[in-house]
Order: sequence, then structure tokens, then C-alpha cells
Amino acid sequence: MSLPPNYRRCISCRATGSKDQFLRIVRLHPTHTVQLDQGMGRSAYLCPQAECLKLAQRKNRLGRSLKAAIPEDLYAQLWQRLEPALQRGNLEGKAKSEEKRRMLER
Repeated sequence: MSLPPNYRRCISCRATGSKDQFLRIVRLHPTHTVQLDQGMGRSAYLCPQAECLKLAQRKNRLGRSLKAAIPEDLYAQLWQRLEPALQRGNLEGKAKSEEKRRMLER
């Protein structure tokens, strides 16, 4: 099944949405370095949810998706970006987290 234009899929929970709803991690083309948000090359997308990042880190989903080693400082940057969202604790995020947790338990 094909996704609509400009839609992406989270590598952890497989949720789909417009690309502005996700964190983008890029392996740059000529150097094979991995960074956040900018650059041209192979990209992977993560939901801005703690559960998705935990799962991606534990199962090395970013590394497998990007076909590159992911430095620990990149994970630290991702956790820093999630921190404000975690502190807000909005109801929508909690409902989405519960839904993802149920999907992961299956």
C-alpha cells in the first residue's frame, strides 16, 4: 500500500503522518555521517514519543534503517528534543502513547 505524498512512517511504531509530525534523522550521502533534520541522503523518521525512541534505541532500528552506526550523542540530542514534550504531558500524546503501547504488546 502506498502512502499519500509527503507522508512518512515511524520506524518504531509504524504510524504514518505528514513529515512535519516526525523527527528526521539523516545519513548524509558523501560522508555517511548521521545528523538531525537537515541534509540530503537516506532518512529515517521517528514519532516524537519516548516509547518510539526507546524502542528504536534498544533494537537499533535507526542504525538498520540508515545502514550506519548511530553515535550516542545523537540519541542524547533526540532525548533533549523530547524533553519539552514529555514535560508538557498533553492528553493527545498520552492517548497516542497508550495506543502505541497496546500495539507493541501484541
